[in-house]
Amino acid sequence: MNEKSLIDRVELAIDEIRPYLIADGGDIKVVSIDNKNIVNLELLGSCETCPMSPMTLKAGVEEAIKKQVPEINGINAVNGTN
Repeated sequence: MNEKSLIDRVELAIDEIRPYLIADGGDIKVVSIDNKNIVNLELLGSCETCPMSPMTLKAGVEEAIKKQVPEINGINAVNGTN
């Protein structure tokens, strides 16, 4: 089977925006994808405490993931300010 798993495809989408997160001293990690296709993310580094994290997650991360992996219904931060 050649098709990438859902989590692999989400990781690839995040890899496209990861350089911007790292440039600001942060990063994110996929923890899991639940049965409703919600991606649970862990905020790392400065993303964990940044007051802009909720906006970055919704406007940047969620949009990038949904664009690449349309079956994803949303994202959720399991830590941080969200």
